Amino acid sequence: MILKSLRLTSFKNHPDSIFEFGERVNCVLGKNGVGKTNLLDAIYYLSFTKSAVGSQDRLAITHNQPAFTLFGQYEELTLAIQFEKGKVKTVKINGQEPDRLSDVIGQVPLVIVLPDDTSMIKEGSEDRRKFFDGALSQFDSEYLKSLMKYNKVLKQRNSLLKVEQGRSLNKKLLETYDDQLIPLAQSISGKRKEMEEVFLPFLQKNYAALHEGNEVPNLKFKSHVGGDFAQQFTANHPKDQIMQRTLLGSHKDDFEFLLDGELIKKFGSQGQQKTFIIALKLALYDFLKERTGKTPLLLLDDIFDKLDDSRIALLVSILLDNKRFQQIFISDARKDRSKELFKSQKAIKFIDL
Repeated sequence: MILKSLRLTSFKNHPDSIFEFGERVNCVLGKNGVGKTNLLDAIYYLSFTKSAVGSQDRLAITHNQPAFTLFGQYEELTLAIQFEKGKVKTVKINGQEPDRLSDVIGQVPLVIVLPDDTSMIKEGSEDRRKFFDGALSQFDSEYLKSLMKYNKVLKQRNSLLKVEQGRSLNKKLLETYDDQLIPLAQSISGKRKEMEEVFLPFLQKNYAALHEGNEVPNLKFKSHVGGDFAQQFTANHPKDQIMQRTLLGSHKDDFEFLLDGELIKKFGSQGQQKTFIIALKLALYDFLKERTGKTPLLLLDDIFDKLDDSRIALLVSILLDNKRFQQIFISDARKDRSKELFKSQKAIKFIDL
């Protein structure tokens, strides 16, 4: 996939900007605060209909403006998104509104690396689940539908469990939610387990390419959703009622990140953690390319931060593999560094903000 041009109107600190991109490496350069990350986020928005760095659409609107619009011209299609305060977000694929916003996901496969991605290692399980859910959703539309339905029913079930003191629980309605959640959880967690097995070789290959050593990364999927999950789930009703929320299910799944058999969260250095995350994202790129038959866009925000010179050199040599990668977007606050790193390359476009 190739993004040829992008127009941002009232999107964050881009009041009305038009960008044209090269087909290979695009270096977005400028001081902090000029809108480098926001430009990459706009590209991400078009693939996922949401921000990579913020949870609320209204926060993406330029201050004192009523709405933002994004319009991306790709080689094979156009994507447009508009969000106006107080109204429903609209999306168009080739000028036509899809039946659901989620129909956009997978149209343009995309992988983004952000400075805060190490939170996947340092924080709780939610960020790790989101990573693998995002991976699965880009090539498996049925998985995405199941996940969205699961989250909706889970929210309804949790609301039911939060009954006011003195009121009796509607057990019949609870069983109705159970009948929906149990098979959805079994399907979702089953596909996550499969993802662990098929994704690991991609991760290990990319980590080895980024690190001059013998360290071996690993993944370990942890879930309560097993063969006797239905019985465990219904037997857990009393605990759910006491805690007023659903204690078992796919929303409790986790992926442990390991290096030489130890949790990288506890024993990995800052450089090892950053290398692990980059390897994880490049593994996702290779995985999606193989599964979808499309070449994803690769967005690298402030990618060289916290990497030593040897790792930067390895990463740049990897990115310049024309057979493997196609269109890449790199942001860097240090203009001289990027221009020096890519000075010998012809297919480089520098975008100064």
